[in-house]
Amino acid sequence: MPSVQQTGADLQPASDVVVVGEALVDIVVSPQGSVEHPGGSPANVAYGLGRLGVTTGLLTSIGDDHYAAAVGEHLRSAGVHLLPGSRRPGATATATAVLASDGSAQYDFDIRWDFPRITPATMPKILHTGSIATFLAPGAAVVKEMLEQAHQRCVVTYDPNIRPALLGSQAEAKTIFEELVPLTEVVKLSDEDARWLYPRLTLEDIAARILGLGPGLVAVTMGAEGSLLTTHAAQVAVPAVESAVADTIGAGDSYMSALIYGLLMRGADGLAPSVMESLGRMAAKAAAITVRRPGAQPPTLEELREDLPKHEPVAP
Repeated sequence: MPSVQQTGADLQPASDVVVVGEALVDIVVSPQGSVEHPGGSPANVAYGLGRLGVTTGLLTSIGDDHYAAAVGEHLRSAGVHLLPGSRRPGATATATAVLASDGSAQYDFDIRWDFPRITPATMPKILHTGSIATFLAPGAAVVKEMLEQAHQRCVVTYDPNIRPALLGSQAEAKTIFEELVPLTEVVKLSDEDARWLYPRLTLEDIAARILGLGPGLVAVTMGAEGSLLTTHAAQVAVPAVESAVADTIGAGDSYMSALIYGLLMRGADGLAPSVMESLGRMAAKAAAITVRRPGAQPPTLEELREDLPKHEPVAP
């Protein structure tokens, strides 16, 4: 992983979690008009972790325009450190999300994904990556190199967050996915992602197939149907948390942030079924809080604590 120990004006604390992936500006179009705000799945995960109080660094690729300034300020507001190598000349990527009446979104992207190779120096406790960054050339090759370097040196988490409009064929995307999965410990994906990758399999069989590639935990989110967490030893179904829906932007990313937070805090019990249930409930609650409000606005740790039952520990 890139070192987050800098000198002089760039001095930054070592990160418990480093997120590698795209940051962009979401342009949300609805019947009420359009609004712009920073987004991108990995950046949303980093922001969500920062809101939960986790020391987090983001390695990304943003330009030198006003959108880049907005992204940088957004991340700083949650305490997320933009790591060296994340800025380049040119325009910052955008994603236009057109909202349907039920709050779901369809996306159109204007993005290039490229950043320089950085020599690993220090390792976080958890390295997270996913989405466009793991599929789109030329940057995807750099991400894969980082996972190869980080694998077995820290916990690696991965959310493919499939965007078909930016991918080649389904077969090509599945090949890329299955080459990355063995370099990870935890894979989280939506039921839509899972069925797009493996259209002939049930969700249970998809989880088993992914586990067969090497990770120790697979979490499949199913929207209002909850989520399914599977290890080699057990499978736990976690119900969704009922919530009024403003829109679904960032819900999966909030789930991922809370899941990573839970992995950091799980203690010595590993991935016992009780731990999986606790991880799933906390992640589901984070997603439910996020969908209540427009845009990717994940909960703070205080909000998550307030929304969880009193008997449900958020941290040791």
